[in-house]
Amino acid sequence: MSDFDGRENRKKEVIGIVGAGISGLLACKYCLSKGFDPIVFESESGVGGVWSKTIGSTKLQTPKPLYQFSDYPWPDSVTELFPHQQTVLEYIESYARHFDLVRHIQFNSKVLSLSYDEDDNDDSSGDLWGEPFSSSSNKGKWNVNVQHTTPTLSTQVYEVDFVIVCVGRFSQIPNIPEFLGNKGPEAFEGEVIHSMDYSKMDPKTAANFVKGKHVAVVGFQKSGIDIAMECSTVNGIERPCTVVVRTPHWNLPDFSPWGFHLGYLYMNRFSELLVHKPGEGLLLNLLATTLSPLRWAFSKFVESYIKRKNRLAQHGMVPEHSFLNDLSSCSLSVLPDGFYDRVEERSIKLIKKVEIVGFCKEGILLKGQAEPIKSDLVILATGFRGIDKLKHIFESPKYQEFIAGIDDSAAVPLYRECIHPGIPQLAIIGFSESITSLYTSEIRCRWLAELLDGKFKLPSIKMMEKDTAEWDKYKKRYSYNKYYRGSCIAALHVWHNDQLCKDMGWNPKRKKGFWAEWFEPYGPMDYTG
Repeated sequence: MSDFDGRENRKKEVIGIVGAGISGLLACKYCLSKGFDPIVFESESGVGGVWSKTIGSTKLQTPKPLYQFSDYPWPDSVTELFPHQQTVLEYIESYARHFDLVRHIQFNSKVLSLSYDEDDNDDSSGDLWGEPFSSSSNKGKWNVNVQHTTPTLSTQVYEVDFVIVCVGRFSQIPNIPEFLGNKGPEAFEGEVIHSMDYSKMDPKTAANFVKGKHVAVVGFQKSGIDIAMECSTVNGIERPCTVVVRTPHWNLPDFSPWGFHLGYLYMNRFSELLVHKPGEGLLLNLLATTLSPLRWAFSKFVESYIKRKNRLAQHGMVPEHSFLNDLSSCSLSVLPDGFYDRVEERSIKLIKKVEIVGFCKEGILLKGQAEPIKSDLVILATGFRGIDKLKHIFESPKYQEFIAGIDDSAAVPLYRECIHPGIPQLAIIGFSESITSLYTSEIRCRWLAELLDGKFKLPSIKMMEKDTAEWDKYKKRYSYNKYYRGSCIAALHVWHNDQLCKDMGWNPKRKKGFWAEWFEPYGPMDYTG
């Protein structure tokens, strides 16, 4: 059989994709580019993932040149540098229509579970992850258990050869704090919801829901900040919105500290010489150590701008960790215009650096304080349990343990942030974060498509495990939280992309000229073609 014939046979294999958010659409598009015919299962009625269920006032968190498809740029009609939620969703929907991806998507189809039929001859103690597709005709298949909600409720099991899980971290399973001694939300006479529930409301419904109520928002990441702004717009200073802040962050007023684009400080090749990297050699190690004062100076430069622009000292909101720590944990947000103006006019009230110990009849109980935060409505902007969501999609307890990990402080160990060494014929895209998820997901989907097409092979399981352990060590080193379980490569996205490019046989250096290659920011358009 010729190589051509083998490739044609391989393209008859069935690929199942879970989710039609950004990562799922990209996975579908690049699988199609290699001649595969994927099936995409989407639980909602449309594409877009979290962008289809996002707070109406939310804007893009990175400038749009850094958040675009490499072969489908933003239309000229979009002039805002940070477009609103609806504009972002329309752009994603336009991409899906342009590349005719919608016909491959089964909407209103929720994946309940994934189970793997292992080959009878499979040796689980082997050192090779194996080929993307099993050579067995009746084993080495994934069973995708799907619940269809239209036109009638029904379930169906699909047998596929490879699964790409694109469920993301920020949806479905909310992180609800648990409290001892009957001090949970049930003790509160008012109403308690999660930001996920608020995000599902259209702007008019959300405004009517909070109108006339004393609202307390728990959490100071992007959702909490946007909800507080919307509540303050509706209720003003008569009923200020209280925001409970456990950990202040270096939230950006814009992307140009002191008029200097952030990309020239943290999104180019030179900036990555300042941090220690997974798999670095002796020279790079010495450079990162020698240049550490410059790394400190870059962080202080940005921090000084944020402190001045946002008046952080005046409001007691100066973080105890560095800007680099926030960047390395993907904990940055771009503040809505006028946020601290609202604080000063007292339509937003900040309760800072406190610990919630539970609820009482009147509201929220704080550690060391006798008086509760009296409220009518509490909105928990406390994030999502992304690892639990990913873990429970697998029927196998073994695979669940692989995802959850034995070490509660470890990130999900994904080689190239895509492949778990212990789970065959499956990839996970979009779970690992970056400063711009679209850009990161696209190059990973291209890498995966080349792997599926047989352009390269993965190393041994031991080598992949060693690599993931080195990346986990890096993530903990620069995170502000020693118990950090995220998978953020924001401060090393060029280094990460270089590894993917080398695997695919591409030249990792994508720019023309010495200055551009080392000092200009890298973005999605550098990987066009």
